[in-house]
Amino acid sequence: MGCGSGGCGTSKNGAPGGCQSHGSCASGGCNRMNVHDWLANLPFSDPESNCRVIEVSFNNGSRKDFFRNTTLQYFEKGDMVALEGVSGFDVGMVNITGELVRLQMRKHRIDEKSPEIKKVLRRASEADLAKMKETKTREAQVLIRSRAMARQLKLELKMAEVEIQADGRKATFFYIADDRVDFRELIKLYAGEFKVKVEMRQIGARQEAGKVGGIGSCGRELCCSSWLTDFKSVNTNAARYQSLSINQTKLSGQCGRLKCCLNYELDTYMDALQFFPDDADMIEVAKSRAFLVKKDIFRNLMWYTMPDSNKQYPLTIERVKKIKELNRQGIKPEELEPVEVTTGKPKEIEPVYVDVVGQISLKSLEKTSRKRRDNERNQQQSGRQQDNRQNKGGQGQQSGGNQQNRGGQNRGGQNQQRPNQQNRQQRPPQNRNHNQQRPNQNPNSNSGDKK
Repeated sequence: MGCGSGGCGTSKNGAPGGCQSHGSCASGGCNRMNVHDWLANLPFSDPESNCRVIEVSFNNGSRKDFFRNTTLQYFEKGDMVALEGVSGFDVGMVNITGELVRLQMRKHRIDEKSPEIKKVLRRASEADLAKMKETKTREAQVLIRSRAMARQLKLELKMAEVEIQADGRKATFFYIADDRVDFRELIKLYAGEFKVKVEMRQIGARQEAGKVGGIGSCGRELCCSSWLTDFKSVNTNAARYQSLSINQTKLSGQCGRLKCCLNYELDTYMDALQFFPDDADMIEVAKSRAFLVKKDIFRNLMWYTMPDSNKQYPLTIERVKKIKELNRQGIKPEELEPVEVTTGKPKEIEPVYVDVVGQISLKSLEKTSRKRRDNERNQQQSGRQQDNRQNKGGQGQQSGGNQQNRGGQNRGGQNQQRPNQQNRQQRPPQNRNHNQQRPNQNPNSNSGDKK
């Protein structure tokens, strides 16, 4: 029965092997409803008067029972033992030994010499632990199947948990129901389906929360799953006496009922409220009436408010009693005479901010910014120069190739244009002759000259 996280490791007998605490971490995480035996080292003059009954926990602390140790073996907390069961045996973990068991039995009103207390058979062996592990793996499947069968019969109950005996001969079904339920037919179906002896046990919503476990709104493990075994009734008067707002969501626990911790400080509040007057819900002064808002039992003050303002006035108990006595005589005092409430907390000193505009020189920052700008500009210029050089080298190669191409083209063109130049030299004489012949070609002009 090691830690659930597996950090301690589990030895052969089922106890954690790493923490060497015999079945329980210091925080109580290994064993739910953990108990420390403060009377373990108490010496006795008569060894025969030592308590022969031990308390054993089952199913990780969700159920505890007392067993008589008739053997000569001495068991310590965390030891796994084989116990007398219903037509078989069961396996559990030793939770308490010694004189502390007598106190627990007296609390539960169980007689130490009662013949109904079952016996301890032996220390659990490897075969017993293997058999228990095998039966525990069936519990989840049996719980799911039992809920389905109860739903088929349309029974108004909720199956909370199933606990199977270590030898697999008996199964205890824990259920929650608001009213009485006739489950005789359900027991027959369970016995025929699971082949075990069936025991039905009704529990409350608080006990279910203790079996399931969880973390409360305080951030700690639930009281019902860690140490609380006696569940007392809780009503809204406990919240009213403690001046708590009646908010169902805040006052309810994970079980849906009012939180058990509302009763923890109730006695202290009841003792302190005895000194406060009961008929002081309203007092009268010359100005107006004052109505009671709250009672502070830690400072013995009563807070009142006026209808025409939202301010609250703290008054001492003696002052309230005096005003109430004057009101009975028909006298209205002039003022309430509230007291000044001082707290032990040190006052927070507001930080003083100084206007430092124009007092801090930013020359060093300006120098660094200028240097950065200059460096960036130099880097940009050097990069541009390198790009220009690369571009010029590429253009030089292109110009050399273009010159070669141009040379070849010009030479070929000149060779081709030479005949055209000869033709151009021959054309002017033709034009000249053509111009000279134009007057002769005009018949009118020639005929006139001849005449």
